[in-house]
Amino acid sequence: MISMKNGSMRIGNTEMHYVSFGNGNRKLVVLPGLSDGLATVKNKAMILSIPYRKHLHEFTVYMFSRKYDMPEGYTIKDMADDQVLAMKSLGIDQAGILGVSQGGMISQCIAIYHPEMVEKLILAVTAPNANSVVRDVVTNWIDMADRGDHTGLMVDTAEKMYSEEYLQKNRKYFPLLARFTKPSSYDRLLKNARAILSFDVRDNLSKISCPTLIIAGSDDHTVGKDAAVELNRLIAGSELFVYDGLGHGVFEEAKDFYERVFAFL
Repeated sequence: MISMKNGSMRIGNTEMHYVSFGNGNRKLVVLPGLSDGLATVKNKAMILSIPYRKHLHEFTVYMFSRKYDMPEGYTIKDMADDQVLAMKSLGIDQAGILGVSQGGMISQCIAIYHPEMVEKLILAVTAPNANSVVRDVVTNWIDMADRGDHTGLMVDTAEKMYSEEYLQKNRKYFPLLARFTKPSSYDRLLKNARAILSFDVRDNLSKISCPTLIIAGSDDHTVGKDAAVELNRLIAGSELFVYDGLGHGVFEEAKDFYERVFAFL
């Protein structure tokens, strides 16, 4: 039987939720994207384990949310520092780290400022800074959240995330799904989003020395098509794989995404 846990821990004056699943000795830490600002991983171990199940005899996977109450001005580096505290509190001295979108930004900071924690690094659909594409998209989402336009926020997120083929099949469902996902507050989303706008580690990426795989989609309308190329250029020895025709949602749409992750690990 595969071991599963829904847990939380104290980080400062608040809590951080996490889930873990697997029986393996090797460890993989997964850091999700901006959507964590709307809904945490709390009590979702069963469903979140599904893409990883073929590998859970060799690996134990930990997926973390950001801490629940975040102060004003909370930065991506602050998130990375808190993430390292959380890992150490669980006895994780070193792990493979998979960072998706904003989680990839946090992962870059962990690899730069806490290199001893990272065995191998996978950066998926992320960027080394708030480039013009990132800035336009995230600023628009902040404006929608400030107005309380949840349907607009969910629809635009989907439009920026998925391939046109996926959108043609599912576009009509997005407004309906939005009715069931509106949070009681946008505070966590807004603090996460504002942290993205001040993010820039381009001058420090040469400090990353662990084996690094960069995964991107050729049609990414959230971070832009040049972000992965820039990461590959600035992280010495990194590998780059681009899914042709897919966008920011490659981790959902590409059938071999997780096989590629574990093959690299």
